[in-house]
Amino acid sequence: MPLLASLLLISSLAHAAAETADPWRNILTAVNIESGVILPNEAATIDAQQLQARLSQGESVILEGASPHAEALGIHATGKTVRVFSTIDLREPKLPIIWENPTDTPVFELPAHAQVFVKEKREGIPLLAGFQQGKGAVLWAATSPGPTGHERYPYILQALTDLGVQAPVHSRRLWLFLDTSYRLRTDPVYMARLWRKNGVAALHIAAWHFFEADEAKDLFLRTLIGAAHQNAIHVYAWLELPHVSERFWQDHPAWREKTANGDDAHLDWRKLMNLRNPECTAAVRTGVQDLLRRFDWDGVNLAELYFESLEGHANPTRFTPMNTDVRREFQRVSGFDPSQLFDESGPKHWSHNASGLIQFLEYRVELARALQSQWIGFINDMRKELPHLDLALTHVDNLLQPETRERIGADVKRLLPMMDQQDFTFLVEDPATAWSLGAERYLSIASKYAPLTKKPHRLAIDINVVERYQDVYPTKQQVGTELFREIHLAASAFPRLTLYFESSIRRTDWPLVGAAAAAVRSIRKEEGKVIIDSAQDVGVRWEGGARVDGVFWPVTDAGILWLPAGKHTLESAPAGPQIRLTELNADLKSAWSDASTIEFSYESTARAFASLDKPIRKLQIDGVVTEPKLWIFEDSWILVLPRGQHLVTISTQ
Repeated sequence: MPLLASLLLISSLAHAAAETADPWRNILTAVNIESGVILPNEAATIDAQQLQARLSQGESVILEGASPHAEALGIHATGKTVRVFSTIDLREPKLPIIWENPTDTPVFELPAHAQVFVKEKREGIPLLAGFQQGKGAVLWAATSPGPTGHERYPYILQALTDLGVQAPVHSRRLWLFLDTSYRLRTDPVYMARLWRKNGVAALHIAAWHFFEADEAKDLFLRTLIGAAHQNAIHVYAWLELPHVSERFWQDHPAWREKTANGDDAHLDWRKLMNLRNPECTAAVRTGVQDLLRRFDWDGVNLAELYFESLEGHANPTRFTPMNTDVRREFQRVSGFDPSQLFDESGPKHWSHNASGLIQFLEYRVELARALQSQWIGFINDMRKELPHLDLALTHVDNLLQPETRERIGADVKRLLPMMDQQDFTFLVEDPATAWSLGAERYLSIASKYAPLTKKPHRLAIDINVVERYQDVYPTKQQVGTELFREIHLAASAFPRLTLYFESSIRRTDWPLVGAAAAAVRSIRKEEGKVIIDSAQDVGVRWEGGARVDGVFWPVTDAGILWLPAGKHTLESAPAGPQIRLTELNADLKSAWSDASTIEFSYESTARAFASLDKPIRKLQIDGVVTEPKLWIFEDSWILVLPRGQHLVTISTQ
């Protein structure tokens, strides 16, 4: 299907879904809230006495515009109206929020005790407000939130949180791209604690800043990695070959990649090197070996190992590779120098040499695949020395936008079969052309990728949380409900979710990111029990002891029960476990404990991290007594476990 048709189809499907879905339900399900909040359409069907009774029992209600319930609670229409173009959310007053469709909105008077969350920008009339009522709360909006729920009030879920409504579940499986140049003045220990609390399982750190040894920079990175490990966070070396480092570019001008017009390939922030040159490749490999040995990484991410430019051959100032090694190699097999394709005065210019252009573009696609294969093989060789290392390959999608294949040489269908023989995670980069098409696009992307590999469990998706170049509303970058819906649907469609990048996530959004990332299919209360079905590991808010599927459950910390993927029944137990597994950065498969022993099974593509609330006296892995590998910190410790699937038995007496 052509790109335009594909995008129009996804857009129409998303629009159709938005037309049939309740926008308030969309908002709540973005963080897995399935009960405890009365929506406007339900509130209209119950009388004031019933509403008060439910509020007194701890439920909350959302009211929209004028209604008998709003009147009874002191929210009165004045008879005036104002045309709303843009708003101010008092949580983020400097964030531009613009309504795509300006709306004539009634002006309301609110009770004095109401907390105003959103105001109209020019006249300051209240548009979103709330207050406590009984044991519950009231959230009132002057208008509907928009067709899908995020078009007018981005921070509705944060407002509900302020009123005491909590998301029932949490995830700590997120991967996160981190460019340390944005975080040089922050405390790594503080940030690592915050990242883990908000659901981060792994940091993919921009390793090109540390390619060459430097005492001060190396100390900073070791401190950051140590802080991450103390909080059970994996750390990956994020490589952006053929960009190597700023110093490598300066030191080796002869190895610089060239564009089709003959310039050095400094494109956007990346400064590209010629990885087809044997001497250059040898030097880069030596540098990567040193980088991986110099720091205690848990994995490697080979990201975006293909060519420029997004405009393709039509823009020779950005088109690569056109170094002398590539030109010679192609000329040997084709009989002509590919630079002739860009000589407007010559007979082989691409505008009247379609076959020659196709031949070079196909060569370029195969060259990208060969480079990817070579570097995967190189990292696999390093894993013989460092067997705990995981490997991820970040690759832009070209199934949703097929022309990407010829523009940058990226071909998913050539690369995915390698997953069947190799041990790596394939991380799909969300295509920029689809950033404005709504969260439902992740379901479409997943449906295209899963059939192409025997290992769909090793697929992942990357959400680019950045300012979009398209005309988008109400904010240029995804925030609040829009961001949470993207995270939630992406996590439901892919086994692993990555966010690009750490510093672009607003502080206001972080507390609900983990709740949105929980891939819960359903959660309900039934006869005093909670029944939950989740596609991935999930944390459930819980106070006191618990049985999970009839077993006293030992995997718990800070008021959250951590459960394996699948369907489970939770019920209260008279007491908590005597031994608790308080931290596990791996996929939990099973667990049980008694007075002196805890046993759990897990699976992890990197080495696993675990913590208990009791000291370890004896450790068995797969039935074999093993000396524990412990990282001891000032106020905590981490048990380091092997990658793969294993059964762990720990005695504490």
